[in-house]
Amino acid sequence: MQHPLPHIINEHHFWLSAERCIFWEEENALIVCDMHIGKTGHFRKSGIPVSQRIYTEDLHRLLNCILFFKVDKLIVVGDLSHSRSNKELDLFERWRNDFPSLKIHLVKGNHDILSESWYKQCKITVHHDKYCIRDFCFCHDVCSAEQIKGKYVFSGHIHPGVKIRGMAKQSLSFPCFYFTKKHCVLPAFSKFTGLALIRPVPVESVFAIVEKEIMQLK
Repeated sequence: MQHPLPHIINEHHFWLSAERCIFWEEENALIVCDMHIGKTGHFRKSGIPVSQRIYTEDLHRLLNCILFFKVDKLIVVGDLSHSRSNKELDLFERWRNDFPSLKIHLVKGNHDILSESWYKQCKITVHHDKYCIRDFCFCHDVCSAEQIKGKYVFSGHIHPGVKIRGMAKQSLSFPCFYFTKKHCVLPAFSKFTGLALIRPVPVESVFAIVEKEIMQLK
């Protein structure tokens, strides 16, 4: 794992990882969004042959991040799951049982439609609109973030990406962390997602995730 990059907001220390997550030092918490557990299984049910290996690699990557940062809290900024229950959610339940002391907070996203009993069984604390700690607040949709006053907001939902152009006019798009003065949009943790290309203005900061490295573009 590449050494994470530091980013300070309101005198708090956040570490950006190329594994598509942020470590919040003062809270000893890992921040992720858009894991979309069960998405590959959902596609297979629809007759589209998507390998479950994509999901198991995401879950293994999450495990590595938790162990690397030695966190005691996981904050999921929406879309932990993708749809109705399937075998991949059963796999997550078994994974969860291996970390009984890990506190998991979920701010519900538009895909989080599982029963309350499932979250309770997995010992997940659910927040329906937002989750606020100190000077920071977490909500899934960046549009909702604009309504939160007086706190710096972390959101997800749009799966932000940025286009990088080469010398010969070729270009490639990569997931990114997108920081404005008032909020941050995290990249989707799952690699089985699309990208929404952003158009940052000069006062905003963008960190592209290129393979296993982070590149600060602005």
